[in-house]
Amino acid sequence: MTINDAPTPAAADPRLQFDEEWRQWHRRHEEARADPHGFLAVTGLHWLTSAPQRFPDVPGEWHTGEGGPVVALDADEVLVVDDRPIRGRHEFGPIAERGGVTVGIDGGVLEVARRGGHDILRPRRPDHPFRVAYRGTPTYPPSHRWVLSGRFVPFDTPRPTTVGAAVKGLKHVYDAPGQIEFAVDGVPLALTAFNGHAPGSLLVLFTDTTSGVTTYPANRSLAVGAPDEQGRVAVDFNRATNLPCAYTDFATCPLPPAENRLPIAVEAGEKTPYERRADTPADRS
Repeated sequence: MTINDAPTPAAADPRLQFDEEWRQWHRRHEEARADPHGFLAVTGLHWLTSAPQRFPDVPGEWHTGEGGPVVALDADEVLVVDDRPIRGRHEFGPIAERGGVTVGIDGGVLEVARRGGHDILRPRRPDHPFRVAYRGTPTYPPSHRWVLSGRFVPFDTPRPTTVGAAVKGLKHVYDAPGQIEFAVDGVPLALTAFNGHAPGSLLVLFTDTTSGVTTYPANRSLAVGAPDEQGRVAVDFNRATNLPCAYTDFATCPLPPAENRLPIAVEAGEKTPYERRADTPADRS
């Protein structure tokens, strides 16, 4: 073997490779979170009603109804929709639940969306102090202990599942295709799963006994790859992440189903963000 053929430390040591792959994943996740127009840039949450109203950080006068959101812009106001400047009156049309469009405004973008049966506006500005000051999210060290083998058990038919939200009084309804069964230290456990972003993939919302102690109280999420032909899945709690509501009060995140409150301490994945912690700013553990 020549010097150039020598394996890298990560390739030579599976533990180092495991840690490096996790670091790369977490870095990509943090970069996406801190996107100039991501959730850290949200400056407000406005609920539209049938009565026209103005908001201090959004151009135009807005209302909504069965036909969807409508804005009336003054002569000196403009939105950029599909790369075209819009003036005067503009109808967005009905927006699907959990859907939305992003339009340009002076100094940022505006999300026009629908959550929990309500049309909402969320302006996002890259210079928002919260985003500018963001210093990353603390995590537990990655550990093989929390890479678990699970089995997806589908329901006979998807079950409509109503869950609460980070916004008081708001409800979300998801179709749950089944449950993921797994065990921790011999204790059998199960989590109701929702459909993930990629075809066939799954998404789990959960809390555990670390919630409100070292991790965010309301929820954490875990993406799970599509089950194989035998229903087997990998449950890697090292990749448990915070939802946007862990960072901003302008999020409408769903809460976990009641059965997804695990009676164990999942000491893996992301911890409570620094901005939500009661301890001193210098504590970076």
